[in-house]
Amino acid sequence: MNQKPIAKFKSGTIECAIWKNEKQKDDMVLEYKTASLRKSWKQDGQWHDATIQLRKNDIQKVILVLSKAQDALFLNDGLEGDDNE
Repeated sequence: MNQKPIAKFKSGTIECAIWKNEKQKDDMVLEYKTASLRKSWKQDGQWHDATIQLRKNDIQKVILVLSKAQDALFLNDGLEGDDNE
């Protein structure tokens, strides 16, 4: 079965999709949502992508570490070159 996301968000080559999932627990079917984060890039004329799956509790942690990475990349002491990527 080819499941489709219930929502998609895209900025350039970064895309996030929201998925509806089901899990059987005892005699009940539990529904929950997850997110997939995908980065695409073209190399030597061929498209590639990398995807990670995130649970609801992972998202704030990803935001936090990416914010720290952004600080480290953009708030430097002026000794590094600017690669503009």
